[in-house]
Amino acid sequence: MPADLAVIGLGHLGLPLAQAAVAAGIQTVGYDTDPRAFAELSAGRTPVEGPLTASDIRRMLSGGFRPTTNQAELGRVRTAVICAPTPLGPDRTLDLTGVGDAARALAARLRPHTTVLLESPVHPGTTENFLLPLLEEGSGLRGGRDFHLAYSPTRVDPGNRTHVYANTPKVIGGLTPACTESAAAFYSRLTDKVVRARGPREAEMTKVLETNFRHVNIALVNEMAVLCHDLGVDLWDVIRCAETKPFGFQPFRPGPGVGGHGVPVDPGYLPYNSRTPGHPLRMISLAQEINDRMPQYVIQRSATLLNEHGKSVRGARILLLGVTYKPDLADQEASPAREIATRLMDMGAQIGYHDPHVLDWRVRELPVPRADSLYEAASSADLTVLLQHHRTYDLQGLAVKAQLLLDTRGATPAGAAHRL
Repeated sequence: MPADLAVIGLGHLGLPLAQAAVAAGIQTVGYDTDPRAFAELSAGRTPVEGPLTASDIRRMLSGGFRPTTNQAELGRVRTAVICAPTPLGPDRTLDLTGVGDAARALAARLRPHTTVLLESPVHPGTTENFLLPLLEEGSGLRGGRDFHLAYSPTRVDPGNRTHVYANTPKVIGGLTPACTESAAAFYSRLTDKVVRARGPREAEMTKVLETNFRHVNIALVNEMAVLCHDLGVDLWDVIRCAETKPFGFQPFRPGPGVGGHGVPVDPGYLPYNSRTPGHPLRMISLAQEINDRMPQYVIQRSATLLNEHGKSVRGARILLLGVTYKPDLADQEASPAREIATRLMDMGAQIGYHDPHVLDWRVRELPVPRADSLYEAASSADLTVLLQHHRTYDLQGLAVKAQLLLDTRGATPAGAAHRL
């Protein structure tokens, strides 16, 4: 059966889009070259941790969603959305291999009047200077004339029950005004509000600004956390007071590091724009440097606490609580827990962990012992470190049971634990 929509890339970006489309009654096919992803989805299981549950996948399948590895399916749709991952490469530029592969697969089957949308995080200029040539060369069609092309930054926040796909505004920027309107017609079926950008570059830069806004502000409070600890000031109380200001302030909170899929992007490095001056934005680079230091700061605080209680890191039993990057989800993408565990193991500590969402956790390909009884593990550990605050944790009770508790999330009651 022909579908109205093809979602190309069934990971953290593509699956929530497919879910929203199916819920809106759009006949949707999901294309991915990974046979494991196809097998998992076909069996009603999620191939990636985080965005959707197995029950979500089963509801999508019953609603008509069809996963496929058949490239021919891409030539039977009116709208195709590329949701390929774009991880950071060694030079801190985005790796567009997945986007390129998706574009070539689509171009080979692209029909006139199709609307092609890109949602992957990319550098400004990528839609016009990288994606468009691949689609035109592979199809023989002309973008803006024979098919519509637009960029729309993804705004998925897994686990957020307040801001879901339907009530989160969607930004779009088309190659031409007609491309923008075609994209708007599609997204207006999924969300309450569509925001039209001047063009693809403005839409792409919107994602860069949103992501870097988060990282820069987290870096600010991370630096404040270190300063406040040195001065004997309760930062968490400072934030509580500051967030009462009704204008000019948005609260961010420190932590052991920054995880997730939204990596900071420095638009000073634009490989597909010959007019780029090549000057990196210093604030973004500094923010990344500060946030990258936080795992080491957690280790430093851990070592100091143990030392103050007559113990050394070497040989100490340390329990890590919460190894995911976000509370109440199983997704471990870029979680600082793995780096913290690795460094503590290098210092001779005996590491264990507890996480209600992660039943098997490995560091350097070696399994880390998982605590079956949280209270028993905390009472026998020399130090317990809260890295992620899952709502199933009774932190008041945990603070009573633990010999030493370091709270990196400011989630424990004041005075119940040592807070970051």
